[in-house]
Amino acid sequence: MKYYNNVLETIGNTPLVKLNKVIGDCEATVLAKIETTNPGNSVKDRMALAMIEDAEANGTLKPGGTIIEGTSGNTGMGLAIAACVKGYKCIFTTNDKQSKEKVDLLKAVGAQVIVCPTNVTPEDPRSYYSVARKLAAEIPNSVYLNQYDNLSNRKAHYEQTGPEIWEQTEGKITHFVVGVGTGGTISGVGKFLKEKNPNIQIIGIDTYGSVFKKYHETGIFDHKEIYPYITEGIGEDILPKNVDFSVIDHFEKVTDKDGLLYQRSLAREEGIMVGNSAGSAVSGIVQLKNRFKKGDVVVVLFHDHGSRYVGKAFNDDWMQERGFLVENKMRAIDIIEKKHKIDLITIESSKSITDAIDLIAKHNISQIPVVDGHNIVGLVTESTLYKEVVNNNETMHLSIANIMENSLPVVDENEDFAQIVSYMDNGTNAVLVKKSNGEYDIISKHDIIQALTRK
Repeated sequence: MKYYNNVLETIGNTPLVKLNKVIGDCEATVLAKIETTNPGNSVKDRMALAMIEDAEANGTLKPGGTIIEGTSGNTGMGLAIAACVKGYKCIFTTNDKQSKEKVDLLKAVGAQVIVCPTNVTPEDPRSYYSVARKLAAEIPNSVYLNQYDNLSNRKAHYEQTGPEIWEQTEGKITHFVVGVGTGGTISGVGKFLKEKNPNIQIIGIDTYGSVFKKYHETGIFDHKEIYPYITEGIGEDILPKNVDFSVIDHFEKVTDKDGLLYQRSLAREEGIMVGNSAGSAVSGIVQLKNRFKKGDVVVVLFHDHGSRYVGKAFNDDWMQERGFLVENKMRAIDIIEKKHKIDLITIESSKSITDAIDLIAKHNISQIPVVDGHNIVGLVTESTLYKEVVNNNETMHLSIANIMENSLPVVDENEDFAQIVSYMDNGTNAVLVKKSNGEYDIISKHDIIQALTRK
């Protein structure tokens, strides 16, 4: 029988998958190292186990102890899974920008989670760094593993992730691209790859609101660079000891919006459901495409699984509320152009009810705008005609002007989609559109459905 003795033995040996669509016209071969196949669905499983085993070996973590860590979610998951197998308790601090899914998942594997404010300095006693240190000082038989400064973090990637990438690419890798948070992945993998081939370029993906890029380029820790951002898992307002700037060739900053949109594109265009940092990394590759040439082999590491972001990046309402999804910019004229081409049927106000009935029957329509010369002055509907005929068929000779209703709303051909829909939502069945040539057309609910569903 072939089986593993426990779930920790399944960590590592993650697949390398070629990206085909999201990279656009980038000439290089771009391969994604997809870390979601680890048991905790992230790259952090590797360093979480390494930190625990090193703490056991040096005696700081004792049987029955409590593991304390500040985490954005993924390191916590890796630690919690290892703690389940090894018999430890876990208390994690996190910040309030992390997705609810991440917090719920940590609780699901038995961890206690304390949510701290994001918009405070690292030194603030309320920060998730400070709270973790305080708990470790107060709780007996506990250890604060500190993924930021614990060098077991980058050692795990030097010993595991780097060699895997080298072997999987048969040494053909020319560039390694990854989002930088604690710095363990880029520094460990980067060190290994540079030892194999110093020409390999190591590129870190940073976010706006983080200090990494400016510090790397100038050596200045600029507090003005620090401000709140939405991107999860990368960027820092501190300089973790795990970041080895000497092995990093370039940092590329990516906006919150671009990272989120590329995260969605990976799911929809490549079928790869991954996290926020993966979207940022792909966006960075697209921004840097001129650095890559045909024949280059670019490996980009995808940290975690997209299931942790279903309430954020993959939620249209959440994206729209923050201005990250462009609302439907369709105009009235765009809807008209998608219609089956049928001339607008109108009737003169002087015409009789009988004339209106004949027009409705002939064209199989339910409503007709009433005109007086070139002006639309009202509306006659099938239901109005029905009531008139049933209640008093002696009025059939009367003009339409005697029974017509108020006209439909009239909009300009450039009226936006949202306003047209609002008319429909408020009870009207159609709107009239005055085109630039002075002619009129009509948009019905059916026309809107057709415009949204026809390619």
